[in-house]
Amino acid sequence: MKVSIIIVNYNTFTITCNCIESVLLHTKNCNYEIVLVDNASTKDNADDFLVKFPGIKLVKSQINGGFSKGNNLGIAHASGDIILLLNSDTYLTEDSISKAASKLTTLTNIGALTVRLTYPDGKLQRTARRFRSITNEVLDLFRPLLMLMPYENRSQLMLNQYFNGDYNTACDWVSGAFMMFPKSLLEQLPGKILDERFFMYGEDQLWCYQFHELGKYNYYYSETTVIHIHGASTDPSKQLSLLKTFIGLELKIMEYRNGRSLYYLLFSVIFVVKERARYYVKVLANKFLGIRMR
Repeated sequence: MKVSIIIVNYNTFTITCNCIESVLLHTKNCNYEIVLVDNASTKDNADDFLVKFPGIKLVKSQINGGFSKGNNLGIAHASGDIILLLNSDTYLTEDSISKAASKLTTLTNIGALTVRLTYPDGKLQRTARRFRSITNEVLDLFRPLLMLMPYENRSQLMLNQYFNGDYNTACDWVSGAFMMFPKSLLEQLPGKILDERFFMYGEDQLWCYQFHELGKYNYYYSETTVIHIHGASTDPSKQLSLLKTFIGLELKIMEYRNGRSLYYLLFSVIFVVKERARYYVKVLANKFLGIRMR
């Protein structure tokens, strides 16, 4: 089996080089290729990647089509049986790609697989998740009460909030920062490509739901770790802008799943009020108590 590693670059030459270098250094036990898509960078000269890494496939897009289009462009040039979408702001510290590919080949009816992702400081990123629902949004309001449940029960009930990433598990959706799946899945999708309706953010959840619609399950593999820089601005105005984007995308995904039904409308009210209230609690905690809440 051959793994095609798709990396999309947009004005992040140094970070992307660090990612590629880590792949070359640590990937030892599988056949692989690196397909680098430059999304019409305005600050980088894409050809410099070939000078530094002559063995990669470089695909130069004429436009910045976003994360989805960039990955589809890379996949179109991929020759592997397995696709790995790897964010340019990740880096390996072990042979995570070989381990993940080996695990993927043992699973039947699999959609997408991710691995344990952490911030550079070692803190866990919650990358195994449940699809949003009214039930989970209400439960989220009463998180402390769920501490009375055994860990595995509450972690399975609400992977987003309670799962510590310490065991392998099926899940509803996984992070697009490290998303591995059989290339053959694309043959079953509309247009035989990943859905491109989102420019950036939310596409990983959408793709996993579409794999779910095909009768596949998605999977979190805990036995290897990849570092994901995933820098987030602390500027409250930028955080508010990101929150609005995040809320809008979540509502679009819920509409895709349920249409503009009564369920969708009720979910929208609960979800929007909860997330906005949580945002202002974080702002106040930071302003008056000096506490930064993620």
